Amino acid sequence: MSKNSKVLNLKDKISGNEVDLSLCNLTEVPVRELALFSKATVVDLSCNNIISLPPEFCNLTHLVKVDLSKNQLICLPDDLGNLVNLQHLDLYNNKLTSLPVSVSQLRSLKWLDLKDNPLEPVLAKAAGDCLDEKQCKQCASKVLQHMRALQDEVDRAREKRLLREKELEKKREAKQREREAREKEVRKREKAEEKEKRRKEYNAQMAAVAAQEQQKKKSEEKKKKNGQAAADKKVVVESAPKPRRSLIGLLFKHLLLLLLGLAGVAAACRLTNLQKEAICVPINVAVDVSLSWAKEQEVVVRQLVQNLSSAAKELLESTQTSKT
Repeated sequence: MSKNSKVLNLKDKISGNEVDLSLCNLTEVPVRELALFSKATVVDLSCNNIISLPPEFCNLTHLVKVDLSKNQLICLPDDLGNLVNLQHLDLYNNKLTSLPVSVSQLRSLKWLDLKDNPLEPVLAKAAGDCLDEKQCKQCASKVLQHMRALQDEVDRAREKRLLREKELEKKREAKQREREAREKEVRKREKAEEKEKRRKEYNAQMAAVAAQEQQKKKSEEKKKKNGQAAADKKVVVESAPKPRRSLIGLLFKHLLLLLLGLAGVAAACRLTNLQKEAICVPINVAVDVSLSWAKEQEVVVRQLVQNLSSAAKELLESTQTSKT
């Protein structure tokens, strides 16, 4: 069945401000269709097979009287208290054991029937027998008082729960702060230890550099001292007086050596096979001239010749010995 046909059928069941949906074998309430007729404040849903009311039923705040007797209701929606204009509620012969706490908000409720429901003992005592109009009105009043008491208990329990949750949250926050403080202290201590470690490493590096500089300075001072000592020694050596050699003695030694050399050459050229060599001819001539002059100077020359002969013989012997 389409939505339009439902609306059309619902129109057929409306009379004034009343909607009669009893004995329609309904299993659910046509909430959307009822919401379209806000002037229909009285709804009869009795004698059907409705098991539960949808949450949207609580939005029908225009309802004043609702008859749900002789259905299969096992519970009512939690927000039933939103029906602030509801004055008459018939729940006779259902399967309800309890009512939602929000019923305490139905301040306009004047009439209530809860007979033939397996109610909880406390709720059944508050509801009473509801055998006539007066008892049903008393039922509404006493049930509202009972539900308000339950609401108060629920509110107190909620407040306690909220307070307990708040205390737990405070404890969690305190523990969190304490944990963060410990972690902060640990990080601070680790940072201080790291800083101290870096400071010690820096001091060690500076000490090593200072030691190297000190060693370098000592080495330079030692070199400087050694250089100064060497310079002083050199000055002392250079300043030491050198022995003076006799110029005459030196000339005499050179002259003697020269004479010995000439005598040796002359002897070699005169007494050996070298006398025929070209180099010895002028020497022999010189020797002859010298001999002639020496004859004139007999004594001197005789002595000189003797000396030269002796020297020449020694030279010859040494020469022959070296050749051998």
